[in-house]
Order: sequence, then structure tokens, then C-alpha cells
Amino acid sequence: MMTVSSIANGSRRRRLVAKSEREPEVEMNSKLQPVVLHLPHDSTVIPPEYRDQFMLSIEQLAAELVTMTDSHTAAIFSGITSDRLTVRCPVSRLLVDVERFADDAQEIMVARGMGVVYTQTSAGQRLRRTLRPGERDSLLERFYEPHHRRLTQAVSAALQESGTVLLLDAHSFPSRPLTYELVQDRARPDICIGTDNFHTPTAVADTFMAAFADAGFSVALNRPFAGAIVPMEFYRTNPAVHSVMVEVNRALYMNEKTGERLPCFDEVAVRVRACCVRGSTPGRKPALPRC
Repeated sequence: MMTVSSIANGSRRRRLVAKSEREPEVEMNSKLQPVVLHLPHDSTVIPPEYRDQFMLSIEQLAAELVTMTDSHTAAIFSGITSDRLTVRCPVSRLLVDVERFADDAQEIMVARGMGVVYTQTSAGQRLRRTLRPGERDSLLERFYEPHHRRLTQAVSAALQESGTVLLLDAHSFPSRPLTYELVQDRARPDICIGTDNFHTPTAVADTFMAAFADAGFSVALNRPFAGAIVPMEFYRTNPAVHSVMVEVNRALYMNEKTGERLPCFDEVAVRVRACCVRGSTPGRKPALPRC
């Protein structure tokens, strides 16, 4: 999840502000608009050479990974587009958050110890030792910068092939606000749709909202998180680049203490994917699974 509206070293980012039968999978209609799927916070990987940076015990780090990871979003949104147009960060946001400003001076979450390289946990405790000279730059060069290049390349490829593209920024969020979050409203929807004033056409926002509502989800626009990521190469200059954020409430599909999938996981994932297909094709109304 993101917390501010800003430009992150190449990408415009977002800001904070029981069913009886399984439904069949819904396939993407690739003839209408290609979709680039962005998965920035799904990974739990911290390569062993970086473990010494973290001051938490094995058990504490495992718990923080469950708290901060957008767990299972790669599985929930799988099949919406091709692997070629899927951009997933390979490492945990605890190591490097690819949706933060690279420049700490521009990043509001630095005040909470959660800039591009986190120093504090979700509860405000110390996460990391003081980095040695060069370690921060090395992290950005190895993980942050290549991620944004891959995202820009995927959007460029889709544009070259079809002349238009929808960037779907896929996330999940906890059912109750975490201590570090700037907005502490405890009333949270099942689904949050985030938009950008330039890159999210009204028809796209309306169709995504209607798709999830029609499928039986409670849905909110730009609440509790807002905005949608766009590579800087296209930001506010190319209206053919559309972008939307879809955030799924974790209570719908997982045990938020253990990270384990609930028995209803597959059914929820099918419903979310069907809604995303409908949202990506305004005017098209495939049958949507309901609760």
C-alpha cells in the first residue's frame, strides 16, 4: 500500500487519504485494451545477505512480514494479463518499497520511518540498524530502479502494440488501520478503487466501481487509499495510458494474524478477477459472481 501522492523516481504514485458454487474463470478480452498488472507489495523475500540489516528476531520479522505484505495478491489477480505484462517486485517492501519516493526529502512517510528504505516497523519500533555508506544506494540500484524500468517497458510495449493500455495497480489492505497509517478511520470497505484525475477516465472508474458493487462487495473510491501509479515517461502527457488501483480488504480472503488463506480464498479471487475484467472493458458486462 501507498500513502502519498507523489512522483517516485519514474512513476506517479497513489496517495493516502458465502457462496454455494464456484463461478467459471473469466478471460481477459485482449482485443479491447491490454492490461499491465503491477504487484509491488506481494513478495515476502528478503535475501539472506540483507538479513543483518534487520534488528528483529526471526519471529518478529515473520510477524511484520505478515502485517505489511499484500499477501496472495499475485494469486488473486493472476490470469488478468500475460506474464509479459505483469510487473512484480521480487523482494519485500520491508527491504525496499518501490512505491515510495527515492528521495527522502520528497517522501512524507519518512516521518513514520517508512521511506523507500524502512527504518521502523508498522508499530513504530526500530526495524533496521543504521545503514553503512553505500548500502542505501546499492539497494535502490539493485531493486528499485530496475523495477521502475520494467514497469515503464511493459507500458511502452502495450502502447506500441495497441495504442492504449490500462495499468492495474494491485494491492490489499488490513481490515483495521495500522499504527503508521495517516488515516485511522476504522470503517473500511471490501474494495478500494484508486484513481488519477488525468489517467483514470470516468468510464473506467465508474465501471470498476459498478463491477465490484454488482458482485456484492462494498466499494469506496479513493478511500482509505487513493491515486494510481503511472510511469513518469507518460505522466500527464499521454492520455492513452490509463491507470487504476484495486485494493482488496484482507479480511475477505486471509487470516490476518497468520497470513493463511481462508477456505473461501478461491471464490473471492474468482470474483475479484471477474470484476477487474469488467472494469478493464467499459461497456462490457460479463456475468459477475456474487456472494
